[in-house]
Amino acid sequence: MTQITLALPFALPPSELAPDLHRALELPALAALLSRTASERRETIDSGARALPYETWLSHTLGLTGAAPAAQGASLAEQSAPLAAAALAGFGAAPTDGHWFIVHPIHVQMARTHLTLADPRQLRLDEAEARALYESARPYFEELGKPLVYGDATTWFMRADDWQGLRTASPDCVTGMNLSDWMPEGEHAIAARKLQNEIQMLWYEHPVNEARQARGLPPVNSFWLWGGASGGQPSSAPAVVAGQPWLRAISPAPLRDATFDTLLAKGGSHPMAVLGQLIEPAIAGEWAAWLDHMRALEQQWFAPLLAALRDGRISRATLVLSHRHTSASYTTSKLAQHKFWRKPTLNKLST
Repeated sequence: MTQITLALPFALPPSELAPDLHRALELPALAALLSRTASERRETIDSGARALPYETWLSHTLGLTGAAPAAQGASLAEQSAPLAAAALAGFGAAPTDGHWFIVHPIHVQMARTHLTLADPRQLRLDEAEARALYESARPYFEELGKPLVYGDATTWFMRADDWQGLRTASPDCVTGMNLSDWMPEGEHAIAARKLQNEIQMLWYEHPVNEARQARGLPPVNSFWLWGGASGGQPSSAPAVVAGQPWLRAISPAPLRDATFDTLLAKGGSHPMAVLGQLIEPAIAGEWAAWLDHMRALEQQWFAPLLAALRDGRISRATLVLSHRHTSASYTTSKLAQHKFWRKPTLNKLST
């Protein structure tokens, strides 16, 4: 029978908000899935981890980081997210060799005492603007022997075979944080920072940014480097429903933005999906939108999943929930759903 895994990044709200958010939710299917379980596991992630729990889970699912952290005797905090090559393949340029990084054009803003990374999803960079910035920056990368490849407006790729030891952080880890704590580390960190400074100066008075600022939009004043990975094909890939372009690119094209029924029909004997609808509102702290997405997930995914468990179309289901510093997985089955003495509750959504 079919086993299904659903990853839900940021389904765990911050502990200080959880009670109020739970009171605003009526999700009976999710409550049953979380309360009547066959097994469960929860882990707290170190605050200095350079990949979020869902990114680490995805790397493992793609076969890019070997055994799962528990099997390795390592915590999720020690894992990386070598996702660049898999994302590049999703844009139609599967790398057979070399070491690649994801490159995002970004806006760096000044907080009261430090620099922060604004959420790249809020940049609203169109194709024409992105192409102009890309073409202006490409010679600087190539002069260093670091070819730059265009994916889409917000997702580029850089090959840097000699930078394999560079430790980088994902943009979702860094957004809103003090940038000085998250800059690349390692032997080539100075070279990476020098390249970043050159591009910052290049784009400072670029016509694209002058036009953007005239329209009240933030300038594209830097780039962010992360996800370093050597070429090679993932062993498997989950469906991705919503999420930033690099994340959706990892999903097989027929399963991008799949429905529950499509996933069951086309996802094989162990279909997997990343439901990314909660990432952006959680990072932005837009909890009304987060609640709306949770209600939609109940109707579109949790209720159909519970029904499929009860009628035997699915034998087991695992929900992988996470927040910035917490990861939790809950596995249930048709038999576990018969544990009527366990009252359905959303208490396990608390971090």
